[in-house]
Amino acid sequence: MLALALVLPLAGCATDSDSGADSGRPAAGSSASGPSTAGTGTPAPEVRARLRVDGDVRQYLLHRPPAPATADADGDGPRPLLIAFHGRGADAAELRAKTRLERAATARGMLVAFPEGLGHGWGAGAQATKQRPDPALDVRFTEALIKHLVRTERADPDQVYVAGFSNGGSMALRMAAERPALLAGAASVSGQLPTGDAAVEPTGPVPVMVVYGADDPVRPLAGLPSPPPDPEEPILPTRSARDSAAAFAAAGGAGEPVTREEKGYDRTVWRLGKDAHGGDRPSGGTVQLLVVDDAGHTWPGSTVPPPEGFGPVSKALDATDTILDFFTDPGPGR
Repeated sequence: MLALALVLPLAGCATDSDSGADSGRPAAGSSASGPSTAGTGTPAPEVRARLRVDGDVRQYLLHRPPAPATADADGDGPRPLLIAFHGRGADAAELRAKTRLERAATARGMLVAFPEGLGHGWGAGAQATKQRPDPALDVRFTEALIKHLVRTERADPDQVYVAGFSNGGSMALRMAAERPALLAGAASVSGQLPTGDAAVEPTGPVPVMVVYGADDPVRPLAGLPSPPPDPEEPILPTRSARDSAAAFAAAGGAGEPVTREEKGYDRTVWRLGKDAHGGDRPSGGTVQLLVVDDAGHTWPGSTVPPPEGFGPVSKALDATDTILDFFTDPGPGR
């Protein structure tokens, strides 16, 4: 059974450790979070907390929305929750610095949790490995974290979202594929659905956005069906970014997609079927694929320089705001 521990606030924020492959981590000493852009100008409270799941003590950074600007404002209602997964070889603080998701999310009144992966990575595929003998461990951890934050932080169970970068993006897609009724939306940047022996297949309708660099040199847009060996942990084979999005569209009863050029990227939109219900959630929404021009294995709009060999960062798109806007309104692309 899942054993849930109390939230244990610790002093300070996470610190960077040594860089790993596929991480996109900033150099040591890079800025952590700053003041929220919410109307109060007050920094959003942050804690590093722990949760015991399946015998492991897991950690995460939690950002709460800032206090209401006025005394009569409603700050006691349920709040949307975003779970954000870091990339392989990285950590929660790295993803926070690269994306500034905590600023954009708290400005929208959202809770945002950055969980830490075991061994600086995620079990995004369904295949057991020496390093991850229980391939469903991180799925259960994410479920437990969501339930815990619904209970302790008044997160709204009807407004739970997941997002991630690279291996963390694939983890977000796995959650959307295997637990669609748990989520109101999912987004992946530079992450694709695993294939082969590690394959993950969508099982129901959920709004999904995939943001991908057209010139990704690490995990190409066309997928990575035969990844190179890695002595520390096997790299998962993946299908293409388009096939990843199309799999969610098919699971949601979507029709034919429509693609249009926008400034700096192409947007492909599938409308989910009106009769495709995910548990108790309403039908509708879209699956979207955004292919960003002149972008590598990077988070579009980030101000943090990527590691050498990861390719350029596009400034034509702010992935953070684009994803959060999609969560707010997952209908047809504007």
